[in-house]
Order: sequence, then C-alpha cells, then structure tokens
Amino acid sequence: MYVATLLTSPSAPTLETALVENLRNAWGGGDAEWLAVNEAAEFPLESVPSNQWDIWADLQQIGVDLVVQPAEGRKKKMLLADMDSTMIQQECIDELADEAGVGDRVKEITAAAMNGELDFEGALIERVGLLKGLPQTVITKVLSERITLMPGAAVLLATMKANGAYAALVSGGFTACTAKIATELGFDENRANTLTVEDGKLTGEAGRPILGREAKVQALEEITSKLGISEADVMAVGDGANDLGMLKRAGAGVALHAKPSVAAECDIRINHGDLTALLLVQGYMKTDFV
Repeated sequence: MYVATLLTSPSAPTLETALVENLRNAWGGGDAEWLAVNEAAEFPLESVPSNQWDIWADLQQIGVDLVVQPAEGRKKKMLLADMDSTMIQQECIDELADEAGVGDRVKEITAAAMNGELDFEGALIERVGLLKGLPQTVITKVLSERITLMPGAAVLLATMKANGAYAALVSGGFTACTAKIATELGFDENRANTLTVEDGKLTGEAGRPILGREAKVQALEEITSKLGISEADVMAVGDGANDLGMLKRAGAGVALHAKPSVAAECDIRINHGDLTALLLVQGYMKTDFV
C-alpha cells in the first residue's frame, strides 16, 4: 500500500477539499483524511500512479506539494538534517563573507557548489580562503544578528524527539555554527567542518579532512549502526548537491526548497510547505505537533 499526501504552505493554507477528492477519485484511492485543515490531506493507494509526476507538476503551479510513498514505516526513528538553507534560512559562510566584504563572490561560489556545478571540497577551500583575517568574534555576531531558523524547525525537532526519534545535524558548514543551532533546536549531535583560528582571527584554512557529501553518508551509516536501526528508518533533509548521497540512501530523502538539479533526483520534494511538512508526510496530524 501507498499513501498520497497533498500539502501547501501553513502560512497561507489553500488546499481545497474538491482538489483532494478529485485526485483521490481519479487515482482510485481510499477515503481521504485531513491532517491539517486547509493545509494537508492524505489518502491510501494500492499502487503508484503512472502520471504521478505530471500531476505533481500541475499542482506545483497552484502552490501544492504532492508526495506518494509506501505506507509502511512512514514514521521515522531518526532525522538526519543539513543545516544551511535547511534548518536555517541562510548560508553561514555567505553571511560571514558579507562581514568580510567578499559576500558577492562567495555567494556565487556557494550557489554553484550547491547546484553541483563545482567540486564541493574545492569550493569550500576557496571560500574559506576569502575569509582570512576576519576576527573570530564576527562568527558570534553573525549567529546572533544574521541567522534565523527555518520556519517549522523547532516543531519538527520537538515532535520527532517526543516520539522517540534521534536527531543529527550534518553540515558542510562549520562547527561554530552547527553547535549553536544544534543546541538551540535539540539535536542529539552535530558534525561539520572547522575554521582554524590564530591570534583571534581566521587563518583562511579549514580543518582537514573536509566534510562533504561522503561525510554525510558516513554519518548516516555510523549513527544508524550505533542506534541499531536501518537506513530505512531515517528521514534525511537537505537542499544542495552535497546532500544527495544521504538523501538517496535514507528511507525518506526530502529535498526541501532544493536546487532544481537536486530536487529532480528525489522522490519527496517540498517546495511550498515548511519543515513541518516532514511531519505531515510521516502521517502526523497537526494536533500531534509539539
């Protein structure tokens, strides 16, 4: 059995009953259940419809996300999350670069790397090099003044953890950022790259080895092994090319407001919902949210 979930933005919920019922009837689905009024509904299916992605594309035009997935094992035991542009609304390195006066150049490199156009490790080394000489205190300033949580982040973490899930934050960014975000949101652990500092200033070097795409896959393998769960028990979420390894390996890989080249390789694509969409596609009702 499968489940089809339709959802829209919680800040402007516009999901119509007629739309849900029409799709359910067209696909021969079972009775629809509303997970959140005007925001999310689901219905069971016996098989994956052949026109799933055509319907998905049509619904995107009216601000509705559509997910079709196996019904069994939907509620996951672990969340594996990217940080930049996923759990937070910014890219930490871009914000640091703004403070260093090289924001435009670094943003160009970041965008190309996240879209898979550049080698991640080389792109990171180049960007960190442009931060040489920046006072270490600027990191604290950026975190307090420029970084904001992605809508739904706190509710996602609180709800999954209240239901026994383990949460890991894995980032190609920096531990100076992940440590704060992980603590603030309640992640059980965090992994990221390190910025080297001498005499209170950034040296322009990143600690080795560089944590990129393979490090996220390694985190998936190591943590599931430690917990005694399978990769099928994991929901992974990210937006960039360096997230694709873990997104493809996890039981549920969610491309959240992702680069087009990344979303195209994922079966769960959230473009209109916020992070609470990850709860809805697991079958949580809005009244279950913590």
